[in-house]
Amino acid sequence: MAEIRWAETTWSGDLLSGSGSIDYVSSGVLARLPVTWASRTEASNGRTSPEELLAMAHSSCFAMAFSNVLAKAGHTAERLTIRATVTFEKREAWTVASSAVSVHGKVPGISEADFAAAAEDAKENCPISRALKGNVELSVEATLES
Repeated sequence: MAEIRWAETTWSGDLLSGSGSIDYVSSGVLARLPVTWASRTEASNGRTSPEELLAMAHSSCFAMAFSNVLAKAGHTAERLTIRATVTFEKREAWTVASSAVSVHGKVPGISEADFAAAAEDAKENCPISRALKGNVELSVEATLES
């Protein structure tokens, strides 16, 4: 069974001076998020960017995958804090260059090595990582709190 999600964006003007907004998403939880080229390549100034939305998708996907890897190994996270940092840079053309995930977690009864291995597994196998793999450099840094 497939689930379909969608987002609708409106844009006016050219790339450099134009602007737009992400008007609706299928879940209804986000609406009217302003976007501009400058919010991608300069300071965000209260506007979002596709790369910020990608970071949101990657961090939440990783969180779910990581908690599943931990559960399969018999561990339940007391708390996980995940940050995905997406880098958008000018090369020959503008490109999403990397997504670096950092996870800080409190997981009773797990060793640092097993925590790091679980984080690596989640990095390799969460659906957003799999969608990016081969096109975007992926990395993970895992810190187990005591």
